[in-house]
Formats: sequence, C-alpha cells, structure tokens
Amino acid sequence: MHLFTRTWAALHAAITALPEADFAKPSGCRGWLVRDLLCHLIINAQDVLITLVTPADTEPTRDAITYWTVTDEPPTGEAPEDAVTVRLAAAYEDPALLRGHLDDVGSAAGRAAELADLRMRVSTQDMVLTVDDFLLVYVLEWTLHHLDLIAHVPTVAGPPAEGLARTREMLEKITGAVFPASFSDTDVLLVATGRRTPTGAETAALGDLAARLPFVLG
Repeated sequence: MHLFTRTWAALHAAITALPEADFAKPSGCRGWLVRDLLCHLIINAQDVLITLVTPADTEPTRDAITYWTVTDEPPTGEAPEDAVTVRLAAAYEDPALLRGHLDDVGSAAGRAAELADLRMRVSTQDMVLTVDDFLLVYVLEWTLHHLDLIAHVPTVAGPPAEGLARTREMLEKITGAVFPASFSDTDVLLVATGRRTPTGAETAALGDLAARLPFVLG
C-alpha cells in the first residue's frame, strides 16, 4: 500500500508541476503527446476505482507478475484504443480541464486504495487478483508512465527510487531476464521496454539478452 501511494503521489506531483505548454510535447509513449498520456492516466484511475469495487468470490487466478503478457512488438500509437485516447484528450481543449479531471479521479482512486482490504479478491479483465497484487500492477504501470511523462520534460521530477527498484524487480520476474547490475533501474526500464535504444556499451553488456529486446508489456 505504501508503495502504491508513494508512486501515485510522485506522479501526481509531477503532473501538478507540469507547465500547460508542455502538454503539447511528445511523451515517451509512441504516437502520444503528454496530454494524451494524461488522458490515459484518467482511464487508469477509473480502472482502479472500478476494480476495487468489483469483488470476486473465487480464488485468485493471477498475481502482480502473471497479470502481464509480453510481446516483442512495440505499440505504434495507431491502435483503435490509442486513437480514442487521442480524440478524448483533444476534446478537453483547455489543459486545466484535463488536469482537473485527472486530479479528481486520481485522488479518488488513491483514497479507495487506502480504504481497501489488501487481502480482498477483485476481478478485472476476466482475472481475479488480491487487492495487494492489483495495486502492485499499478506500481509498475504508473512508474513506467511517469518515465513517459518526463521523457521530453526533464525539468519535472521522476519516479521515486523505491518504485523504480520494485518495477525493475517485477519486470525481471515477468520477462525471466536479469539485467546487468551496472544498469540503473531507470535504464533497465527504458531499454527493456523499448523506450530507449541501448548504447553500444549497453548492448555489449547485455550480451545475448540484447537480441530479445524489447519486452512489451500488455
């Protein structure tokens, strides 16, 4: 719970500090501007709210690791759901409206998480998870999107170190890959997910693992 709260608080603070002029800059998500990413985060927060009030009576079928699927095809930004997000973001017109909606829904999601029983089982996307595992899913989701947010806005603070470390740990378990200890947590997340091309030195250090990249989580 602490890590979920810390991760969301850091992302929310970064969004609050973001000048409205930067909403039109590219994000780290291919095909999306920062404003499109913020609209996606509203949908994320809605998912947290919906899932936390969708209890399940059956045993968990997934956890924070097995929740994810892995492919090697990076998104193009042209999928129907991606296009819908772009249109929704553009419909806000005034960046203050977009920021305000995200603040309202995101704050509600944070409060709902604080009130939830971590042992309770919930249902989402035909899967059953404990609340604890579900919130860890969002530690990974929001840490990666925090990196996307600051990809072209380096003046805004990045994710907390503990969130980066836990996300790296989860990513390595999800993919079955172990990255060199010389790589920072941020570099692992960017390179592993295809958000950044590895340098020549990094490719050499990765060895055979370089040929398996990127790992695209879905």
